[in-house]
Amino acid sequence: MLPLLIGGASAAGLACWAGYHTMSPTSQLYGRTFIGLGPGSRLLALTYDDGPNDPYTWRMMEVLERHGVKATFFLIGRYVQQKPEIARALVAAGHAIGSHTWSHPNLIFAPATELRRQLVQTRQAILDATGMETKIFRPPFGGRRPATLRTVRAFGLQTVMWNVTCYDWKAKSAEEIVARAERQIRGGDVILLHDGSHVRMGVNRSRSVEASDRILSRYRGEGFEFVAIPEMMERQLATSS
Repeated sequence: MLPLLIGGASAAGLACWAGYHTMSPTSQLYGRTFIGLGPGSRLLALTYDDGPNDPYTWRMMEVLERHGVKATFFLIGRYVQQKPEIARALVAAGHAIGSHTWSHPNLIFAPATELRRQLVQTRQAILDATGMETKIFRPPFGGRRPATLRTVRAFGLQTVMWNVTCYDWKAKSAEEIVARAERQIRGGDVILLHDGSHVRMGVNRSRSVEASDRILSRYRGEGFEFVAIPEMMERQLATSS
């Protein structure tokens, strides 16, 4: 009986360990993803998931324009199809856009055929709306398996995760979001925020908008530079070559 109990405990522990790495935004166990530059850099990247979302993506763009900052928006394909004018406006304003799948499924449970369908539909929606093909991708909920990342790479996409989680989707105030960001930011960070919600269009993201304004004011005042993900990647290549 004891060996069976030990074996069961080991299997449970292995399952928990594997589950952690499927969802941990900074884990590289299942394949390399981009999570920033590491401490010491004076660059920061604001990233926003689950848009385009009317009217809060517009309001986020106003904040970014006021600060003269470019950010990165990971777009849900079905929302791009509903609000193509917002996707076009993001590109026209110089922000980077990426794929966040068509309908925001947890990809650790999705077969390869479903993932390919999600990627194809989102790519087409973004192309129809903006005339461009994005090169970056973020998995919904951060969920991925080795096969997920292989399929994404086969589509010519680079997976972008994050290393600062603000939990803005459940925060009760902008102050709470900012406090969480401040506890984690060290420089070279990719910061996760949301301008929308996978649940429906129009979800209130006013707290995220206000928090973004405060984060930008504080860290720009301290001499940090905010850049979009493609520029952060280019800077990384330049320093490593």
